Amino acid sequence: MDPVTLILAALAAGAASGAKDTAADAVRDAYGALKRLVRRRLEGDTAHEVALDKHEQDPEVWKEPLKKALIDSGADRDDEIIEGARTLLEQIPPDSPAAKYVTSVYGGQITGWLQGDHNVVTINNPGGPGTGG
Repeated sequence: MDPVTLILAALAAGAASGAKDTAADAVRDAYGALKRLVRRRLEGDTAHEVALDKHEQDPEVWKEPLKKALIDSGADRDDEIIEGARTLLEQIPPDSPAAKYVTSVYGGQITGWLQGDHNVVTINNPGGPGTGG
């Protein structure tokens, strides 16, 4: 997963998990730490700070503005932030709703998309990658 996607996924998952009373202290702590690191990086740019705050309330709507903020500020190249994002994602239980539906596509072509619970997908490509099957 590229650094920007990693950070965005961690912030969205942390917001979803951290807001619940049942969230583990480790998740709340890791989310708070990551948010502080990102906020420090965005400090001084009001639009970028707003994107971070609003992303917590509505990650889908604020994903692109926050993505731009992360890239513009260099947060996507900050090893401490990247490690904080990894740490947070490791703290979220795999069966948590916050851990669902983090999807990455690296190159290639998507000809179909299925997302949800309890789905089964079988992909047959006997010719191997890039051959069109």
